[in-house]
This record gives sequence, C-alpha cells and structure tokens, in this order.
Amino acid sequence: MLLDTPICDYGWMAPNFTLKNADGESYTMSDSLGDKGLLIAFICNHCPYVQRIAKRLASDTAVLMAEGINVLAVMSNDYTLVEADSPDNMKLFAQQYGFKFPYLIDENQLIGKQYGAVCTPDFFGLNRKGELQYRGRLDDAGMGDSGGRVPELMSAMRLIAKTGGGPEKQVASMGCSIKWRD
Repeated sequence: MLLDTPICDYGWMAPNFTLKNADGESYTMSDSLGDKGLLIAFICNHCPYVQRIAKRLASDTAVLMAEGINVLAVMSNDYTLVEADSPDNMKLFAQQYGFKFPYLIDENQLIGKQYGAVCTPDFFGLNRKGELQYRGRLDDAGMGDSGGRVPELMSAMRLIAKTGGGPEKQVASMGCSIKWRD
C-alpha cells in the first residue's frame, strides 16, 4: 500500500537509540550526529520504492558522507512476516547496492514508532543538535530520477550541514507501509 509521510516538524528532537547491524555491531544515533548532521533513512529490502532508489541512495549518501554528513539506515519491518527483510537479506541487499552506511535492525520496532516512520523509504535529516530539519523524498519525483537536478535530499542535507536549518519547501516521502507486528 502506497503511503505518504507527514510534513517536517522542524526542531523536533530525535530520540536517541542504539541498534545493531546484521553482524551484531552497535551504532548509537547521538554518536553518529557529527558536526554536519545526520541522515536517518528508514528503508527495507523488499519495497519496490526502495529498490528503485537503492543505487541512487548509495551514490548520493556516499557523496554526503564524503562531505562529512553522517548516514544511518534503519529497517523497522517485522522480518518474521517478510523474510526478504531478514538480517541475512539486509546484508546481501547492502552489498548488492554498495551501501557505505550502517544498515541497522529495529528488532522490536520501537525506533520506527518513536520516529513516527510511516513508509519505506522515509528520510529524516537532523542537524548537529539532533533536531529534525528535513523529512521528505530522495528527490522531488520521489522515484530516484532527479532529471539532472540536485536531489531534494542532497540539497536539504547540505543546507542543514551549512546552516543547521532545513529547507522551507519539502515534499513528503512516499512508499510502502512499514510492516508492524500486531
């Protein structure tokens, strides 16, 4: 089911978390903030919207990371219902698309709920204080085709890194619903 996310709640303080990747390595949100902010991407493997943007996500985030903007991805789906989203498949998906950022498992789905994540992909751009400054799409088309323009997400994260604030105009993310446990 295709869903849209709420618009950005500027200044909302992102809850801290510690999650593990499929290899059991822990990552803490507050340790990942950095001086230029942090992008948190709620994604999963099986979603066709994520699959469509995965190569662009990998390349765009590699550029952002080279510019000092940190990136974490979180998978909040109940992978007992969707085997394609299992930790082993997360590792394969990350390797297939060349993700350079940690891809983390939200085992109990608490982080997805605390953040109000609605769909995959769902992007949260935080400034260095952990305040939400961007909640939107990879680009204004939403499907990984920037038409030669600088994608919305890259522009937003660069603005956050430079000024601490996000863009006024933002287009809500859209994608598959997160698969919550009952």
